[in-house]
Amino acid sequence: MHPHLARLSTALTAVDPETPKIHAWGYKLAAVLSGGGRLLACGNGGSAAEAQHLTAELVGRYRADRRPYAAIPLHGDTSSLTAICNDFGLKELYARQVRAHGRPGDVLICLSTSGTSANVTEAAEAGRECGLTTWALTGPGPNPLADLCDEALTVPADDTATIQEVHLTVIHMLCDVIEKAVA
Repeated sequence: MHPHLARLSTALTAVDPETPKIHAWGYKLAAVLSGGGRLLACGNGGSAAEAQHLTAELVGRYRADRRPYAAIPLHGDTSSLTAICNDFGLKELYARQVRAHGRPGDVLICLSTSGTSANVTEAAEAGRECGLTTWALTGPGPNPLADLCDEALTVPADDTATIQEVHLTVIHMLCDVIEKAVA
């Protein structure tokens, strides 16, 4: 087996016991979204791409035609990003948006392969302060982001690409649960 595939296979096997958590998250998120709540998602680099992938599946569709859900990738508004970074610094990049868009009962999902990104940990803190449910998808735990969030799914892998690929798998699992829950 190719080494990349072997790393991915090992990581997926390690995360498989977290399937009940992924299902619980999916049902919770389905209830929040179908009840008019929002999902906010954030991350940096590849994790930002994964956050946007999740929100796109929810605003658009995953497999089933259904109503669109309120899901916002916090890195998507470049004018806000540049203004916030300029006026408040990179550390406030996502936290300020969480305070602006988040409402009690909404869900914030934070993605970070390291679990140490300051702007993502600040977002998690802001989410908790604002009454959002906070979830983390990270690399190996324990890490600061996982500790700050209500719940975390950590991927026990050292390779960034492998962690991101597992995160994408988890995202697709979440979307599958959500669409089954609202059908």
